[in-house]
Amino acid sequence: MKIFFSSFLTVLIFLQPIFSAAQRKTVDQRVDSVLRLMTLEEKIGQLNQYNDDWNATGPVTLDSTKKEQVLQGQVGSLLNCVGTLRTRTWQNIAMQSRLKIPLLFGQDVIHGYKTTFPIPLAEACSWDMDAIQLSARTAATEASASGINWTFAPMVDIARDPRWGRVMEGAGEDPYLGSKIAYARVKGFQGNKLGEVNSLMACAKHYAAYGAAIGGRDYNSVDMSDRLLWEVYLPPFKAAVEAGAATFMNSFNDINGVPATGNKYLQRDILKGKWNFKGFVVSDWGSIGEMINHGNVKNEYEAALSAITAGSDMDMESRCYKNSLPQLIKDKKISAALIDDAVKRILRKKFELGLFDDPYKFCNAEREQAALNDPAHTKIAREMAAKSIVLLKNENELLPLSKNIKTIAFIGPLVKAKKQNKGFWDVEVPGVDSNFIVSQWEGLQNKFGSNSNLLYAKGCDIEGDDKSGFAEAVNVAMQADVVILSIGERRDMSGEAKSRSNINIPGVQEDLLKELLATGKPVVVLINAGRPLVFNYTAEHAPAILYTWWLGSEAGNAIADVLFGPALGGINPSAKLPISFPRSVGQIPVYYSHFNTGRPATDDSNRNYNSSYNDLSIFPKYEFGYGLSYTSFQYSDLTLSKKKMKVNEPIEVSLRITNTGKYDGEEIVQLYLRDKVGSIVRPVQELKDFAKVKLRSGESKTIRFTIDKEKLSFYNQQLQWVAEPGDFDLMFGASSRDIRVKDSFELLN
Repeated sequence: MKIFFSSFLTVLIFLQPIFSAAQRKTVDQRVDSVLRLMTLEEKIGQLNQYNDDWNATGPVTLDSTKKEQVLQGQVGSLLNCVGTLRTRTWQNIAMQSRLKIPLLFGQDVIHGYKTTFPIPLAEACSWDMDAIQLSARTAATEASASGINWTFAPMVDIARDPRWGRVMEGAGEDPYLGSKIAYARVKGFQGNKLGEVNSLMACAKHYAAYGAAIGGRDYNSVDMSDRLLWEVYLPPFKAAVEAGAATFMNSFNDINGVPATGNKYLQRDILKGKWNFKGFVVSDWGSIGEMINHGNVKNEYEAALSAITAGSDMDMESRCYKNSLPQLIKDKKISAALIDDAVKRILRKKFELGLFDDPYKFCNAEREQAALNDPAHTKIAREMAAKSIVLLKNENELLPLSKNIKTIAFIGPLVKAKKQNKGFWDVEVPGVDSNFIVSQWEGLQNKFGSNSNLLYAKGCDIEGDDKSGFAEAVNVAMQADVVILSIGERRDMSGEAKSRSNINIPGVQEDLLKELLATGKPVVVLINAGRPLVFNYTAEHAPAILYTWWLGSEAGNAIADVLFGPALGGINPSAKLPISFPRSVGQIPVYYSHFNTGRPATDDSNRNYNSSYNDLSIFPKYEFGYGLSYTSFQYSDLTLSKKKMKVNEPIEVSLRITNTGKYDGEEIVQLYLRDKVGSIVRPVQELKDFAKVKLRSGESKTIRFTIDKEKLSFYNQQLQWVAEPGDFDLMFGASSRDIRVKDSFELLN
């Protein structure tokens, strides 16, 4: 025994330098060691991503040889491959390849995995970075336990046209708020560092300016100045880089005539050059091959040449790289170094995830079951959903509903729906049905209690002109103390490929509201949607309106929490709109940070010979930053540390916020600046900071902000980031239009 132990110790001492050397190797050294072993075919395989056969989120390419290609090392990643059983099966096949390079598994985990959170545009209404980060962290915990190690999120496109269906995936119209949310979501998905078992690689998309598609038509062209690109559409992407985003996805659109997939200026010059991005870029579904349709290239050969030269590292589903890169190398159209750079970027992430050390680290079935059934996730989803509900109107303090109400009529086509509450881009988790989703009906039952009377009528469908259910709905309403009407669009009416020229509330739902209002009963309207809708009749006549978006698997409980408020253990709404709501499609695009003109329109009293519509208000129906509370807040005592600011000597600003109402609540205090005179025209307002302040009834707090050079800077005509001397207006408000206190200061040379 002593001899055996002595021999074992000798072997350990002998092997220790080898172990230590391996531990001392950097990730880049390990990447290089693998790269030296790879054939050209295996290198190109790492740049090739296929869709699994189980599900598809784009045009399907039939391919019966995927297994053989994985065995031969010709595939680097699979998407839409969900669950530990499925991912382990594919990883087993990859482990039989010559070099045993593990696969990446990507999935559109946009707003939750099994536990579904509010759609991202709804979450943005919270203006709560900690809550948004926790939402992404929870989604990452569930998805990474189910075999996934890469999410195609966050979408950080600035969007100012609600006709565009994908507006639901982003954070709205403002680059400052959008950048904060982009940073929070990347941090949430990736956690402390890549390689932890509950971490997902984030993917900032769609790079770039996809949200500015002309006419709000999905996949359409984008035409804009470089200054607008840098000032409005690029900041959230830069924030994603600063947060450490592992990957980027390029966009379907062309920008100024060059498809983003083949756009060297975006990918090589800005992202990998100026921003020093070390991750890799994946195409969107088939977008490399779609450059042929754009008319920018004539065939797959030229498409592959354009994309790889521009900096697109991984080809999602077009097969252009697999089919054409070998010939491009042979024809000396591209260098081997270009291929190697892309491969190294991908291998680096596989090493950072720890897949070379344990290809199955994300395939633990026990951890999967524990994560998918964690009750803490349900609580987080409920709180996030409640924070996302925007109170648009509340006449005569109809809300919160009194706990003494005896009978409620709950009416509308969405009252008892379950899956509708998940919204677009939910994940179909194998073996999981929709029963765990809390319908609005169930949420109200849970809150209202068995001792009270809850009545139901559908009234009408979401679409169509059938009014045969109106009579029953009116009869039910007549028996109630208060009516709650749940209307809106279907969950799949917003999302990818869901652009709409008509964004009114569909069908006869507003006609149903007219009938219910005619009963004389107080009516609370819930509007369920994935985008800003046009609902002028409802806005003008309904006494109370909650914009509930699509709130996810805890929608019913969250809605009940807000309807009844603090008196029944719920919450006082504090959400604010991250995007302006138009009065009509003809007003689009409408956003708060517009430029003045030589003939500016300042109010609706005189719209003659100025920049306005003769038949429409100059203001949106609901402006950026708008959202009510059950309590009220007073702004006062605005104080500046000085009125003249030197470039490197910031101004300290303070103001006092008082809760003057009867409920505890939170107020999102918004700081706006205006550069009054610039070398190029500046917006009438720009959000530059905000704070979410929690106050008890009657309580006051002094909050402080710092105004520095960064907040005063912009891109000039030469695309230089500068702060020009001159006068600035400082505004604090409850929305971009509801400015409560203001002052001014001067920036000196």
